Amino acid sequence: MIKKHTRTKYKLKKNDTVQIITGKDKGKTGRILDIDNRNGRVVIEGLNMVKKAVRPKGQNQKGGINEVEAALAISNVMIVCKKCGPTRAGYRFEGNEKIRVCRKCGEQL
Repeated sequence: MIKKHTRTKYKLKKNDTVQIITGKDKGKTGRILDIDNRNGRVVIEGLNMVKKAVRPKGQNQKGGINEVEAALAISNVMIVCKKCGPTRAGYRFEGNEKIRVCRKCGEQL
């Protein structure tokens, strides 16, 4: 039997400001660079940095050890509202539009 990969839909999107709620960078905020819906992971700009060995490619690039952002579980981040800080996201319908809102204050995210 072939197992199909399911894509889970998350309320977070690219370029959202999020705060890490657990792990080595707990309490730090950053912007989402990439979301992997299939594996439930997210990459945040400048956070969860790891060292990666890189081989030189071509004539202009140097090899060595670089620091890059690593993915972390999407359950370990919360979206940040401008008014009330880290919160959960909800939806509200206005006419035919579906708008993401803060669960605490109702402000549009």
